[in-house]
Amino acid sequence: MRRAVIIGTGSALPARRVTNTELAETVDTSDEWIIARTGIEARYIAGEGETTASLATEAARKALDAAGIAPSAVGLIILATATPDQTFPASATKVQAALGINDCVAFDVQAVCSGFLYALSVAESMIRAGTADVAVVIGAETFSRILDWDDRTTCVLFGDGAGAVVLQAQDGERGVLATRLHADGRHNELLYVDGGPSTTGTVGKLRMKGQEVFRHAVTNLAKVTNEVIEAAGLSVADVDWIVPHQANRRILDATARKLGLAPEKIIITVDQHANTSAASVPLALDVAVRDGRIKPGDLLVLEAMGGGFTWAAAAVRY
Repeated sequence: MRRAVIIGTGSALPARRVTNTELAETVDTSDEWIIARTGIEARYIAGEGETTASLATEAARKALDAAGIAPSAVGLIILATATPDQTFPASATKVQAALGINDCVAFDVQAVCSGFLYALSVAESMIRAGTADVAVVIGAETFSRILDWDDRTTCVLFGDGAGAVVLQAQDGERGVLATRLHADGRHNELLYVDGGPSTTGTVGKLRMKGQEVFRHAVTNLAKVTNEVIEAAGLSVADVDWIVPHQANRRILDATARKLGLAPEKIIITVDQHANTSAASVPLALDVAVRDGRIKPGDLLVLEAMGGGFTWAAAAVRY
């Protein structure tokens, strides 16, 4: 069976690392308050010259290097982001140009924190259909530029970064086994940005009702994880690693308990990177691949939930 196999991962972070203690110098908060409620210790904030596309390009280059694939072999680039460099054209085309690729399919996907999994599902479908043999799928964000830094309940949660995977069409047992995507637009007011080209003509700032988001996240993530495992013809006991969206340590812990999974099976990077939205799943994946925890043949479940609400999961034989 023709499958989309992950053959390389990469990630990129801005140069500036901001600890809770440093953040508390300008925001009415404290290291203890942030850790107790989120598990976050630090985040990376994009500086001058660092953009969603530049971070995405760096992550893509690293993934291509890890895969041993030349950019000229890439037939598809999908960039998941809610913070593009421009309203248009797609930031994926900026990545394409920066990689020196003159012609390939390149577009953005916007599903906020679930964006990478939406993009992965689209890329897998296109590879399975024969549209491309090699794809680069990226999640990249500069959420620091849409935060209200006077709102301590939201600004402490997010950071900037990028993660990428290279997918290659192969026959065999490895690759993306199943994906499941969901959305429910009735919950727009619980997590959104209060601006946009068609409404205010401005970028706007992130707004969130945290307690409501937490409740929906735990329920939806546990449900979609079970759903994708079943779709792959497997059981929770078969899963080697859960690579979740890194939103909040309490959400990760609560979801693991609901699934009956041991905490040591959860890849956690939220403490060092905070919530990087669409970048968080591929960023966590790259960390765990490079430190040796995730090995070829391991069964992974990637899962995320974001504004919309959107939520999604993928079962992958690495």
